[in-house]
Amino acid sequence: MKTPAGHECPHFYGDYYRGRNVEECRLLKINGQDWSRDLCKTCHVPDIARANSCQHMQLKAVVSRSLFTFFQRRVQVSAFCEKTKRNVTEPQIGCGECHDLPFKFEIKE
Repeated sequence: MKTPAGHECPHFYGDYYRGRNVEECRLLKINGQDWSRDLCKTCHVPDIARANSCQHMQLKAVVSRSLFTFFQRRVQVSAFCEKTKRNVTEPQIGCGECHDLPFKFEIKE
């Protein structure tokens, strides 16, 4: 479903049927975080979902404030691979073991 920022996100839910106006981020709701519409602008989950569709990767989102922009809240996303049981440093790429990376070119002499 499209977020208020205009991106497709698998964790955003909006119910507008017959005048309802219910919106929520289910990823933040699972982690016990409060959601507001402005968080969708700084969230990287739609980009990660577009780049990597691994079914073993679990995302965790936390709302935080940085030191320099104290008044602006941001979504920090971390990933964990359930197949290899380790943290994923690059969620857009994945852990590297669930899916084979593209082949390498070999130079023959």
